[in-house]
Amino acid sequence: MKIIVLHGGVSNKPELMGKVEEYAEIAIEKSEPLEAVVEAVRLMEDDPLFNAGTGSNIRIDGSIQMDAAVIVPGDFGAVINIEKVKNPVLVARDVMLKSPHMILAGDGAVKFARKMGYESYDPSTKKAMEKRDRILNRLKNGEIPEYYHPEFFKEFLGDTVGAVAFFDGKYAAAVSTGGTGLTLRGRVGDSPIPGAGIFAGEKGAMVATGIGEEIVRRMLSIRVYSKIGKGRIEDICRQEIESFGDIPTGIIAVANGKPCAISNLSMPHAIVLR
Repeated sequence: MKIIVLHGGVSNKPELMGKVEEYAEIAIEKSEPLEAVVEAVRLMEDDPLFNAGTGSNIRIDGSIQMDAAVIVPGDFGAVINIEKVKNPVLVARDVMLKSPHMILAGDGAVKFARKMGYESYDPSTKKAMEKRDRILNRLKNGEIPEYYHPEFFKEFLGDTVGAVAFFDGKYAAAVSTGGTGLTLRGRVGDSPIPGAGIFAGEKGAMVATGIGEEIVRRMLSIRVYSKIGKGRIEDICRQEIESFGDIPTGIIAVANGKPCAISNLSMPHAIVLR
């Protein structure tokens, strides 16, 4: 049995469902779950309609810093605040498979990417530049304080993209994000934090999306994982998402051969079984 679940970010446009479904159909053709989730995320990173890779948000200081992670039971790889690469998820996979480490950050992640053969790449788009200009104008006008509560993120959600897979008894998950426009340089959300934005073990795999700070506070993914076996995975995920109230949050998961995609806002997603 093969199962793959993709999401294109909570609060993202529901009309992107077709894109996510297309990418899920391509990714499920891979033979291994890790390669399937990486391919799914790579496809979304290359699509400027999603906030990951090309099309990532530009931070207040004008930089683009991206996070990505991959996980299989017993192993993990992530890049944090990586810059000037096209596909952070591919670098995260190489961190897991080709380095002695699990997480590389900042210029160290960039240097590793170059050694792995990834060329310099500018992921900015006109849409991202225009969004940053709007944020800067609001900061200058005093509409947003320089240091703000994450409550402000509701208006400037950056979304993430993610995938989970279950192929013949094996689980894997991958996630990538361009962060949000309303962030300081160096900010890290939930995506590359194991147990918060992503997790996988022998019982299942899950990836979260929403306001990173709130997901980290609740360690959403590991909470869901810890409850596997105590009810249907769909019910477990729904209960956890409901605990966030009106804070935009979503999660995709697969456990015991059952997939789900639950969110409290529109979340383009796809579930494919073979």
